[in-house]
Amino acid sequence: QNVILSACAALLLPSKHDLIAAEFDPYKVLGVTRSASQSEIKKVYKRLAKEWHPDKNKNPEAEDMFIKITKSYEILTNEEKKASYDRYGQTDNTHPYGRGHHGFRHNFYFDESFFHFPFNNKGGQDFANSKYTLHFSQYVNEVVPDSFKRPYLIKITSDWCFSCIHIEPVWKETVQELETLGIGIGVVDVGYERRLANHLGAHQTPSILGVVNGKVSFFHYAVVKGHLMQFIEDLLPQRLVEKVTDKNNQEFLKSWHKLNKPHVLLFDQVPSVPLLYKLTAFAYKDYVQFGYVDQGLSETADLLRKFNLNTYAPTMLVFKEDVEKPADIIQAKGMKKHIIDEFISNNKFLLAPRLVNQKLFDELCPVKQFHRRRKYCVLLITGEEESFATGNEAFLSLASDNTNDVLRFAYVYQRRQQPLCDVLLKNKDSTLPQVVILERRNGAGKILYKPVLGGWNGSKEDKHKLLEELERLEKDPSILNCDAVLPELNNELTSMFLTRWIYTAYDYLSEIIADLLHNNWREMMPLLSLIFSALFILFGTVVIQAFSDSSEEKQPKTKAKEASNAENGSIRPPKKNFVEVTELTDITYTSNLVKLRPGHINVVLVLTDSTKNILLSKFAKEVYSFTGSLTLHFSFLNVDKHSEWMAAVLEYAQDAVQIDTDEEEVYSCKVDYTGYVLALNGHKKYLCLFKPVYTGEDLDSKPEEEGGGSRSRKGMTRSRSTSLQIHHKLDRLGLWVERLMEGTLPRYYVPAWPGLDKITVNK
Repeated sequence: QNVILSACAALLLPSKHDLIAAEFDPYKVLGVTRSASQSEIKKVYKRLAKEWHPDKNKNPEAEDMFIKITKSYEILTNEEKKASYDRYGQTDNTHPYGRGHHGFRHNFYFDESFFHFPFNNKGGQDFANSKYTLHFSQYVNEVVPDSFKRPYLIKITSDWCFSCIHIEPVWKETVQELETLGIGIGVVDVGYERRLANHLGAHQTPSILGVVNGKVSFFHYAVVKGHLMQFIEDLLPQRLVEKVTDKNNQEFLKSWHKLNKPHVLLFDQVPSVPLLYKLTAFAYKDYVQFGYVDQGLSETADLLRKFNLNTYAPTMLVFKEDVEKPADIIQAKGMKKHIIDEFISNNKFLLAPRLVNQKLFDELCPVKQFHRRRKYCVLLITGEEESFATGNEAFLSLASDNTNDVLRFAYVYQRRQQPLCDVLLKNKDSTLPQVVILERRNGAGKILYKPVLGGWNGSKEDKHKLLEELERLEKDPSILNCDAVLPELNNELTSMFLTRWIYTAYDYLSEIIADLLHNNWREMMPLLSLIFSALFILFGTVVIQAFSDSSEEKQPKTKAKEASNAENGSIRPPKKNFVEVTELTDITYTSNLVKLRPGHINVVLVLTDSTKNILLSKFAKEVYSFTGSLTLHFSFLNVDKHSEWMAAVLEYAQDAVQIDTDEEEVYSCKVDYTGYVLALNGHKKYLCLFKPVYTGEDLDSKPEEEGGGSRSRKGMTRSRSTSLQIHHKLDRLGLWVERLMEGTLPRYYVPAWPGLDKITVNK
C-alpha cells in the first residue's frame, strides 16, 4: 500500500524537473540573444559544455546543467525546432531531459518503464534495442571481422541508468538514419555482458563507441545527432576518397595500371564528400579507387563538359582501362546504398586485371562448383618490358570485346609470378608471351588447362586462333587435356605494407592525442600504465648500469653467455696466448671429472713420461683455437701411473669402438695408449674417443676418430717409436675437436666412473 501511495503522490505532485521545464529557455541557458548566429551559438556551447561537463565539474547540479546546455544547443541549431520555439515558446521536446508533452506523458518521461525492474524486459531493454543486443562471441566472431568493411556504432547501457534514458531519443533518431547508410549498430547491457564491456574498455554508462578495422574509439562529445554523424565520419581512415579537378583527373584515371583497380568518380554539388560515398569507398577499398568531383567549383567545369553531365543529380562514373570513356554510369537524385553497392559490385575488376595475389585469383577465377556454371580463365603470361606492350594491348582489346560472362581474362608478369609460370609453361615453348586457358578444379590448386600453341604477339592470326579455341571449349570442355597443381601466388602488394603501417600509426597517434585532450583518463589507464612501465624499466636499467661495479656487470653476462655456449657449442676466439692443461690425478679427479658442471667436457690427453713433452706441445697447438670455449677443459693422464684406469674405462666402450685387442693383452699392459684423447662428460657419464694412427711419411692419412683400426696398424704402432712418429700421433686432432663441438661424434656411455685412487699402480 505504501508503494501505491508513493506512486500516486508522484503522479499528482509536480516534480522539480516539471518546474524546470516550465522555465526552460534555451536562449537563457546558453546566454545568447535570439539574433545570435550559428557560429556564435556553437562557440558559446563549446565553452559551456567544457565548463559544466560532469567529468570535470564536481558541482552536484553539473549533470543537469550539462543536459540543459546540450538540449538548448540541439534546439537552436535545428531550424525547425528553433522556429517552433520562437513562435510557440516550446518544441516537441523542450524539456531538458527530452520528455514529450503528448497528453498525460507531458509530466512523466518514464511512462510505462517508470517501475522498471530487470524482470520486465531482458536487460531492461525495449524492443527497439533488443535487436541490436551484442554478446561477446558475436562481437568477436562477427562484428570485428565485419568492421574491416563497415564501421560499427555501439552503445553501452545498463538497468537504472537514468542518463541512458536521457540520450535515448537522440540515439534512436541517429540509429534510424545510420542504418540506411549501412553502418552496424550494437547495444551492450553491462548487467548481462560485463565481459564484453570490459573487453571494450567501457567502465561507465552510458558510453558510446565506434569500431573500425577492429579498433575501438570512444565518443567524447555531447550526444547530439550531428556529433554522432561526425564521429562516424571521423572513424573512417583518411585518404579514402581523392578530390579530383581538371588538373589532376588524368593522373587519377591513368593510375589504373599501377594500382590494378578500376576508378570511380562521383559528381555532386556539395563541397564535402557525402558520408554514404565514404562508406562505400571504405567497403570496396581493396577493389576500387574512388574520387570526388565538386560540381560547384570552377576548376571542374572542363570535366563536366567532357562527359556532358546533368548537374542537377549526383552521377557516378566507373573507368577501367579506357580513361576517356566510362565503362559504366549511374545517375539518380536519391542514390540509395543498395543501388551503389550493386553498381560497384558489378565493376569490381578491370577487363583484364593483373593477378597480384592469391585473393584476387580466387575471386576472378573461382573454383568450379557443381551447382554453378563453369568459369574459365584466359591467362596471358607476359613481361613488363616495352617490347611486350603490343601483345598486351591486343590481349586487352580482345578482353574488351568479350561478352561471355563464363570467360575471365587476366595476365601475369612472369618475373613476379615465377613459380606459377614455371608450372604452366612446363615442357612447353617458353618464348613469351604465352596464352593459357585454365579451369580451377579445387581449392588445393588443381587445374585443367591448355596452352594456346604458337605463342602470342597480338596479330590477327593469334586472335583468330584464340577465339577458335574458346569456341571449341564452349562446345567441348574436354579439350583442357593438361592437369597441374598451381602454387600459391606471390603477394605483389607486400611492398605497400610500410605505407599502410605509417598511415595506421598516424591514425592511432591521432586517437591517443584526442583521448588525452578529453581527459578520458580511465580509458587511457592501460596505455598510460604500459608507457610508464616501459619508462621505469628503461630508467632503472640506465641507473643500474651507471652505478654498478664493472665486475658485477660482467658476471651475469658471463653466465648468460656460458649457458648459451653450453647449448649451441659455439667457438670463441682464444683469450690467452697459452693453453692451460692440468694433470688428472687422485686430487683433481673429482673436480675435473666426477663433479664436472653440466654441459662441460674435459678433453684428456693420454701420454707417458717419455712422450710427455712432445705430445703436450703438439696437443697445445691442435686445441689452442678452442680455448675460448667456456665449456671445454683440458687435462692429461699419465698412463704409466694409471694404465689400469684407462683399460677399465675403455672396457665399457670396448664393443662399440671395436678395439682389436684380446683381454690378456689389455691386462698385461702391452696396449700402447700413448696419443689417445678422451672427451669426458662427467655429468652425463659418456666419453668420445680419439684413437691415433701413425701417418709415417704420408701426412694426409686420417686418424681413426671413432676408435676403429686394423691389426697391421697396431703392429706399425708397436714397431716405430721415434719422436717424429710420436709427434704425428695427434695429426688432425683439431678436426676431431670440431666434430666434438658440433656433437657429431659417437658417444659411449659409462655406468659409473671408476675410482682413480683405487686402481693406481705405483711404479
